[in-house]
Amino acid sequence: MIYAAPSPGLLVMLNDAADAPGKNPSAPNFSGRRRLVDLLPRVLSAIVLMAAALVSVWQGGLVFDLFWLGAALAVGCEWQNLIAAPNRRLRFFFVALGLVVSAYFAGKAWFGAAGAILGGCGLALALAAGRGRRIWAFGGIIYTGLLLLAASALHASSEYGARAILWLFATVWGTDVFAYFGGRLIGGAKLWPKISPSKTWSGTLSGVFAGAGLGAATGTYGLGEPWRALPLFALGLVAAAVSQGGDIFESWVKRRFGAKDSSGLIPGHGGFMDRLDGFIAAAAFAALFGWARGLDSIAAGLLDWF
Repeated sequence: MIYAAPSPGLLVMLNDAADAPGKNPSAPNFSGRRRLVDLLPRVLSAIVLMAAALVSVWQGGLVFDLFWLGAALAVGCEWQNLIAAPNRRLRFFFVALGLVVSAYFAGKAWFGAAGAILGGCGLALALAAGRGRRIWAFGGIIYTGLLLLAASALHASSEYGARAILWLFATVWGTDVFAYFGGRLIGGAKLWPKISPSKTWSGTLSGVFAGAGLGAATGTYGLGEPWRALPLFALGLVAAAVSQGGDIFESWVKRRFGAKDSSGLIPGHGGFMDRLDGFIAAAAFAALFGWARGLDSIAAGLLDWF
């Protein structure tokens, strides 16, 4: 017998029927498995990074300094690699030089000297990057330096330092987690689809309020006076919103250079820039706010309200 070959249109109809919901109940659900496979490395990586960050606060001293220096070096090199400018190895050298020396000065609370070192190495980076990339190369070490100097400044207080960092962790992490799941469970209008297509208004607002609440609870834990959480909750709302702005800024930078992730160093998350974008923005805001209050320390400026 001779069988006629099915027409292309018939094949499309058969494929559509096979993919339609309810048409083939015996077919395995690969989409659910794929989502689980994608989520698992993301969760495991987040747990490892969170544990390492908490250990750095618990140990303090040199362990804390080295942990955040390592994070800053990773972010700085990812930025310089992302902008695709000439003399990459030379730029990596200036990033490392600037961050290591500024970390030494920041450890002694010489923040002016640390900023001057970053600025000088930024100028060297701009020269090495060449035309069209100079501002980006210079901006990269300033962006990275904000992470290093803000973390050092907030942690410097023996009385308030560890609590200030834990408040920042709870605020930023809470914002990220609840924004991620809130956006997927609630859905709705996109926040800024041209820059961050997956971010929704519902997820952003869920994250901001949840992050502020978790931060306030963490910052006042053990004090025995719940009313102390009120000013910290208000401050947390701003810090959480700023962290979301940092996320959007990093998405814009990646889109500017046609990259989906800053690197592939962290399974499920991309790179350290992808993981720390919100934290960098929130930490810089917190350090600036704490300094502006003019109390005994920058961390006290965040937590000492009464």
